[in-house]
Amino acid sequence: MNIRMLCLTGVLSLAGLSTFPAYADDATTRSARVYDTYCAQCHGANRDGNGINSTAMAVKPRDHTDTKGMGDTPDEELRKAIKSGGGAVNKSVLMPRWDGVLSDAEIDGLVSYLRVVSKSGSK
Repeated sequence: MNIRMLCLTGVLSLAGLSTFPAYADDATTRSARVYDTYCAQCHGANRDGNGINSTAMAVKPRDHTDTKGMGDTPDEELRKAIKSGGGAVNKSVLMPRWDGVLSDAEIDGLVSYLRVVSKSGSK
């Protein structure tokens, strides 16, 4: 870190601000950023299936805040839906495949993140 950045970080810290978000390396935070980048357009910023693209879709995207619905879905099915698309798990073909875009680690992180969002725990 160069001296300017170090000084800026020190000044901002004294002011109660930070140049780095808290827990920037936390797995949940990283997965939330992946979700915001790739999933929120359809599933929504509130994770409730009401994304900006959802109004033009014949099939409403999954509500990831639905504890019961998400709890009934095994982790492997979520992983397969993300990796291979909705058609791979007999869901909407409008859900794209993210294999080749997201790494296996990012997909696993999203599955764990969906469990946090839905308050449903691993299955």
